[in-house]
Amino acid sequence: MIQDLLGYELTIEASNYVLFGLSSVIYFYGGWPFLGGLADELKKKQLGMMTLIAVAITIAWGYSSATTFGLEGKTFFWELATLIDVMLLGHWIEMKSVMGASRSLQQLVALMPSEAHRLKNGDTEDVTVDQLEKGDLVLVRPGEKIPVDGIITEGESHVNQAMVTGESQPVKKSADDQVIGGTINGNSSLKIKVEQVGDEAYLKKVINMVKDSQKKKSKTQHLADRIAFWLTIVALTVGFGTLSVWLAAGEPFAFALERMASVMVITCPHALGLAVPLVVAISTSVSAQNGLLIRNRTAFENSRKITLMAFDKTGTLTKGNFGVTRFQSVQKEFSDQEILKLAGAVEAESEHPLAIGILDKVKEKDIELPEIKNFNALTGKGIEADVGEQKVKVVSPGFLKENNLEVPDGANQNEQETVVFLVVDNQLAGFIALADEIREESQEAVKILKENRMKIYMMTGDNEQVAKSVSEELGLDGYFAGILPDEKLEQVKKFQQQGEFVAMTGDGINDAPALATADVGIAVGSGTDVAAETADIILVNSNPKDIASLVLFGKKTHKKMIQNFIWATAYNVVAIPLAAGVLYQSGILINPALGAGLMSLSTIIVAINAQLLKKKLQLSH
Repeated sequence: MIQDLLGYELTIEASNYVLFGLSSVIYFYGGWPFLGGLADELKKKQLGMMTLIAVAITIAWGYSSATTFGLEGKTFFWELATLIDVMLLGHWIEMKSVMGASRSLQQLVALMPSEAHRLKNGDTEDVTVDQLEKGDLVLVRPGEKIPVDGIITEGESHVNQAMVTGESQPVKKSADDQVIGGTINGNSSLKIKVEQVGDEAYLKKVINMVKDSQKKKSKTQHLADRIAFWLTIVALTVGFGTLSVWLAAGEPFAFALERMASVMVITCPHALGLAVPLVVAISTSVSAQNGLLIRNRTAFENSRKITLMAFDKTGTLTKGNFGVTRFQSVQKEFSDQEILKLAGAVEAESEHPLAIGILDKVKEKDIELPEIKNFNALTGKGIEADVGEQKVKVVSPGFLKENNLEVPDGANQNEQETVVFLVVDNQLAGFIALADEIREESQEAVKILKENRMKIYMMTGDNEQVAKSVSEELGLDGYFAGILPDEKLEQVKKFQQQGEFVAMTGDGINDAPALATADVGIAVGSGTDVAAETADIILVNSNPKDIASLVLFGKKTHKKMIQNFIWATAYNVVAIPLAAGVLYQSGILINPALGAGLMSLSTIIVAINAQLLKKKLQLSH
């Protein structure tokens, strides 16, 4: 063919043997991935595209070799070489796309530092991270990656957690705060006590989750495998049938064989085999970068079907910790700030959740607390201590009633709030209101989910008043108050019996039974809660708004899978008859080399379509 193109003739007596030698090298070396793939598919009893390619190139090489050594007919060496080259090119492009989809996983792996500065007997020694043990102390200098999951024992700094949690702003961290390995320390040195290393580390869990999710086969993937298997059976049957029909019609064996090889090559379920895995690889990787960890692919794909979303309240719709909402003096001799200062001084000795909320507000206002003496707990009523010359009590409304002290106007404004009162030298001085604050993102999350035609319910162990107040403020469809974990599970079952496709969102611990029973279980938790075993999907940022992203991601991913399915299957419906020679009389014929080119083009189109998903997901987030 090259001689014809260039207009010259090279006369070699053994030219056919030279062709045979060169083609044999191409067949065995270039075709080895396909011949090896055939052996693997036969071992697993899962016939697929490797079987088709191997059969097609083996027939082409075997028949051409036979004609070289005396059989009447036409050689297929040119088609054989072109077919293998085009198939290898398509295979390379396919692998490049798959590797591209897994790149974000590699970026997660690259986040893990390999070395750490271990503190031992006052000295610093550089060790590899795998030498660290739980309880070790490590030093992290400004600008360095934090090597392990642990707790800060000394120092204060801002930590960049963007790659792990998606938070764009560096987060202020100080003593007793938890840090995650792979995040970047800011402007000050930190001493950290090692909590988790190796496979227990948060980032390693994320990497393993993404890997497992990409490996697991969803229902859509199983369907793709079944279609690919039957497509192979069809291709082999139609291929040998084509050979028989053309021979029976009186056509030469070389022509009939070419038609058979074309059918087998063009039918390869290459594109079909890539249609789902590539989309899944991209969606799970992009989701992980955006703080959505997918543990169950089927549940992720099914997120588009959700009709009812059930939320836990504490730590999900609300922040999960008491924060000061209001503080006010009711005596002229005390300013509002002094009320907070005196209450903070007394509460500094307490471990009650309300005390933590008050002290957080003191820290936020940068108030310096005076020393106290004679701290004492008033069982069920509050606490007291001496602050300088004053006797200060932080007490409940019950204490006021018992001591004939009137609750001041404006103290009880909101049913969600818990109000404590400050009594100084037996005189009511002021009050502080605290509440488990509703997350700022909850309002928008509810709005987006309702726009997606979902019913929104809340299930909480809190009392009726608090549940009603939160439900009304967020505009929910309903709520269930004062219910235990097993009752949440029963409620999920009731919803399912009513025909709802239920997603349960909770913190993954007390909500575990309901999370496991729901059609889609979503655990909302910080990095340390990431191993909630009962959840299908984990939202790293504890942000209810991410649930809307999840539903959107699920819809877009499924849509992309179906698009690839339709393309890969419809392509074969048209291509197989053309390859078999149905339109031969009209002058339309597909030879094996053109078949290989079209098949690779189909694969490339599927790969490009899947890559477009990455842009869509990133834009939608």
